[in-house]
Amino acid sequence: MSMQLHLIMNKFDRILRVFLAVLMGLLVIDVTWQVLTRFILPQPSSFTEEVARFLLIWVSLLGAAYAYRLSSHLGFDLMVKKLAAKEAVFFVRLCSVLVAIFAIAVLIVGGGNLVLLTWSLGQFSPVLNVPMAFVYAVVPLSGILFLIYSCLFFMDAETFVKNDQLPLEEEA
Repeated sequence: MSMQLHLIMNKFDRILRVFLAVLMGLLVIDVTWQVLTRFILPQPSSFTEEVARFLLIWVSLLGAAYAYRLSSHLGFDLMVKKLAAKEAVFFVRLCSVLVAIFAIAVLIVGGGNLVLLTWSLGQFSPVLNVPMAFVYAVVPLSGILFLIYSCLFFMDAETFVKNDQLPLEEEA
């Protein structure tokens, strides 16, 4: 991968990391408020459960894409490390292609259809009255991230195998 693309992706990763931290912070504040209003105050908050659910959806999907970027996701690298260099490069690239196919077919196309369907039906959340298309927009967004990261892993497969490391192990 070119050095300029590497720098751009590192900046994007930092932005994503900060965004995820903010979402997690909001989730902690929201759940804390929910617990306080339910067990300490006599009047439980009506919106906190829905906010927590929506934040959890966003954190989970964006966090999964970021974990894939850092190779922190569930994966079995034992087989790749036991293979010869040529076969290991092939295996890393094969896995990248499979992730890209999944990202395109399920997350981008399927998630995009979900967003369009909920938008066209005018589906809103019951408590916050937020369009559900906004909540579901994270599905194709995370798919785009998975696709970008799998393309980067495909391009860098030889470097990863040559240096005896999986993608971004040195930066994690």
